[in-house]
Amino acid sequence: MLVLIDGNSILNRAFYGIMGNKMLTTPDGKYTNAVYGFLAIMFKTMDDLQPEYIAVAFDLKAPTQRHKLYEGYKATRKGMPNELAEQMPIIKEILRMMNITIIEKEGYEADDILGTLAKKASKQGINVTILSGDRDTFQLASDKISIRIPHTKMGKTETDTFGEAEIIEKYGVKPKQLIEVKGLMGDSSDNIPGVPGVGEKTAIDLIKKYNNIDKLYETIEKDPDIIKGKLKEKLVNNKDLAMLSRTLGTINIEVPIEEKISELQVKEWENDKVLEIFKNLKFNRFIERFKDKFDSVNSDNNENKNIEDLFTIEELKVPDLPDLIKKIKEEKEIIYLLGKKENNLQNELENNNTNFNIINKSVTCICIYREKENKVYYIKLNDDQFVSSLSSIFEDNEIKKYGYKLREDYVLLRQLGVRLNNIYYDAEIATYDLNQTMNNYTIENISSIYLNINVSDYLSNYEEKNKKNEQITLFQNDEEEESEKYINCFYTYLIKKLYDETIKKLQEVDLLDLFNNIEMPLVKVLGEMQYNGMRVDEEELVKFGEKLKIEIEDIRKQIYELCGEEFNINSTQQLGKILFEKLELPVYKKTKKGYSTDVDILEKLRDKHPVIEKILEYRSLVKLNSTYVEGMLPYINKKTGRIHSHFHQTITATR
Repeated sequence: MLVLIDGNSILNRAFYGIMGNKMLTTPDGKYTNAVYGFLAIMFKTMDDLQPEYIAVAFDLKAPTQRHKLYEGYKATRKGMPNELAEQMPIIKEILRMMNITIIEKEGYEADDILGTLAKKASKQGINVTILSGDRDTFQLASDKISIRIPHTKMGKTETDTFGEAEIIEKYGVKPKQLIEVKGLMGDSSDNIPGVPGVGEKTAIDLIKKYNNIDKLYETIEKDPDIIKGKLKEKLVNNKDLAMLSRTLGTINIEVPIEEKISELQVKEWENDKVLEIFKNLKFNRFIERFKDKFDSVNSDNNENKNIEDLFTIEELKVPDLPDLIKKIKEEKEIIYLLGKKENNLQNELENNNTNFNIINKSVTCICIYREKENKVYYIKLNDDQFVSSLSSIFEDNEIKKYGYKLREDYVLLRQLGVRLNNIYYDAEIATYDLNQTMNNYTIENISSIYLNINVSDYLSNYEEKNKKNEQITLFQNDEEEESEKYINCFYTYLIKKLYDETIKKLQEVDLLDLFNNIEMPLVKVLGEMQYNGMRVDEEELVKFGEKLKIEIEDIRKQIYELCGEEFNINSTQQLGKILFEKLELPVYKKTKKGYSTDVDILEKLRDKHPVIEKILEYRSLVKLNSTYVEGMLPYINKKTGRIHSHFHQTITATR
């Protein structure tokens, strides 16, 4: 199998497929959406087809034979946007590092290169798939050559494959005859004129009947009356344009290409260079996807990645806290991370109370980083010890708090009777302000992007050391807790490093005021909103639900009576048969599963039968009960009598 990729076409499609709020950029503002989309489409194709050979063809700026033949060829096309143009050298560099052959030929378009290679390979008995967003390539389809067209469906990229049979089924003509069709209808995207006034349907009908343009005009000359009226006039007056358009639309399959098919074999990547590019572009999904490829690179780089080289760790007992607290009060800042564990909900579950606590977690430890000492202090403690020892620090309005996911900390501490004041820096929100398109804002992910630190490298080294030498431990505690403590200390250290880097970048992109004056104060506001919750009268809500159920049952009986039988009103298939087969109401829309009973359809039928009004009312009451009664009851906190919503500050939603 040989896969041939139309580079410009796929890059262009990827660029416009990931735009708007999805316009991917690196933290320094470099656009990457087209490159990312191109690679995603290419990787999917390679996964699906497992080709032995691959090549990518690109257009060059130099004029082609078509431009020389017709000055207006592609003259109406807009120039490539700068945001796309700056990504062209990036994708070419990546392809070269993947050892994928790039072919460009002055005077020829990518289609000509693809066509020539496809025909050459098919003659050698090799199956060929052309990956392109341009349906002009359909003319190349044969029993050995298929065209794969990517398209976006429901936000996901899917592909349709067209071989000779699929094209005949779709258009009613053979692939080569599409050249004749284009000669008659032209192509507005390429500014190929065609015969003015002749559209696709007419062109296809003519080629079906006369096979090609030459035969069409021969027939007109022999029998002037065989085609009459305006169509004949258009054809006769524009014969030269038809011939020219056919030539312009014909893919050249005789391009002088030096590369042999055997030279296009899929080869091993230069893994270290590809990994470096992916890291620079923040393509973390691809780094994870090809983890196996990059493991050898990482193993070479991991040898010197030891936690001991970054900072030191000291385990501190609760009674020894006063000296550390004194230092924190003098410095007026605390860089920290709370260790937490989920509470046992068995008792609450047995009592049908799944929301006993607003945040169902307890404090297990705290890690505090002091930059002056380059040391992380680890203190094991419980809720009561935290309140008695550290509440004054966290409530002190003069002490800046640096952390991660501080809204959760705020709510948890409020449950303990402690108010978290002077929330100064949250690493999660800082990175969100810099890049709203990330899938997650875990410390591992944001450290990889903004610090170029692979947390897993350090963790794996730590685990390896413990396996080789059981005496190497960071804490004098049982082994089960060791890893969790290590991670928490590491994260605390990273919070300060993230602060240094992200604040600088926020300032560079003029977002520091937004972060300081809106985002950070909002953490406390959202935390307080979650803690306070919304008061709900559960008893009254239950009574309202019972009332709704009575009304629903009453309307259900009325619907059965009007329809003359009982059925599942909630089943669109059963309801459709009753309305459109038994009651013979007008059918406005059908789907693969049967009749549509959407609300817009029912609104159109409102005056056709009295049962429609009842069905609409029934649906309204059912939704009211399921959404606002049964839907809300499980979320009422049994302790507070309130619903405590979780407010997410690191998500972008549009309507």
